[in-house]
Amino acid sequence: MLSAVDKPFKLGVVEGFFGSSWSWDARLDYAEFLSRYDFNTYLYAPKSDRLLRQDWQVPFPQQHLEKLQTLANAYQEKSLNFGIGLSPFELYKNFNSENKNLLKAKIQQINTINPSILCILFDDMQGDLDPLAERQLEISNFIIQHSQASDFIFCPTYYSDDPLLITHFGSKPKHYLEDIGNSLDPSIDIFWTGPKVFSENFPRQHLQDISEKLKRKPLIWHNYPVNDAQRLTDFLHLKPFPNQANQKVEMQELTAGHIANPMNQAYLSQLPLYSLSNIYRGNAGGNQLRLACETLCPEPLAKVIFEDADFFQHQGLSDINANEKKDYLNRYLAFQDSPMAKEIIDWLNGDYTFDPNCLT
Repeated sequence: MLSAVDKPFKLGVVEGFFGSSWSWDARLDYAEFLSRYDFNTYLYAPKSDRLLRQDWQVPFPQQHLEKLQTLANAYQEKSLNFGIGLSPFELYKNFNSENKNLLKAKIQQINTINPSILCILFDDMQGDLDPLAERQLEISNFIIQHSQASDFIFCPTYYSDDPLLITHFGSKPKHYLEDIGNSLDPSIDIFWTGPKVFSENFPRQHLQDISEKLKRKPLIWHNYPVNDAQRLTDFLHLKPFPNQANQKVEMQELTAGHIANPMNQAYLSQLPLYSLSNIYRGNAGGNQLRLACETLCPEPLAKVIFEDADFFQHQGLSDINANEKKDYLNRYLAFQDSPMAKEIIDWLNGDYTFDPNCLT
């Protein structure tokens, strides 16, 4: 296991949203995109993969294993960290010998894929149990004992101070984060979304305070440009990352990394992700949306997306009447061979629907 001192700053993407999943082709394409723009990490953890979440105890079919292996190979060939997110759903309610054997079998399957990172995720599930930290630590230690990964990331059930989590998942046990921080191996990163589930800013004092609780620098899970929540499904988040250019130095000083949770639309997510790359490369000046469009899209499409981005981001699908929708569709049908245009067409047609399992 890597020590905290040996770990570089993680900059990358976690496919960690609810709703429509990315295609396997899109996931493979992201190896090239992330490598080209100086990211170093991709984490496979879609909420729709029930075999890593609600049905964690069910073995992967061979075809699924082969797809994950192909994905791992693609990232490793680009010298990128490839991780898998295992979320044994509410296992802490009954971590008996039978479930231990099932969990060990799942870890052994994951070992055949040889991910460099294994994420142990307890997000978005019931948390109002007094021994929650103790039980999650027991499960985590069991997973680490049987895993061959060289690096681990832990996601607590209460991954923000946002009261939204208490509303949906119950009251946080007393000293929950402190107990996790004190007992979890200090080499293991801990995900944190910031002051809110959907944070725009990561104030210096906040980062220092949570570092004290967790006994390590937090690994930021940034819920942008993600759009899986009910109030967000109507929108396409194409604009640059908010208010980050001035925080680059503080983020690198006070966090273990910056991992973005993207939209259901894989290729359109590359537009804001391009700005995140530029922030950490010191190229945050100029109109980042225009630069992203011109860099990632063919010229005629770049102009159209740039012109429409503000409407898609702030007014959204519900504010488009039938005639406007027809006009937008006609604009993008001319570019339907582009995966970005295809995602806009599918979004306009209502193909990206809200997943009610997403409570936040």
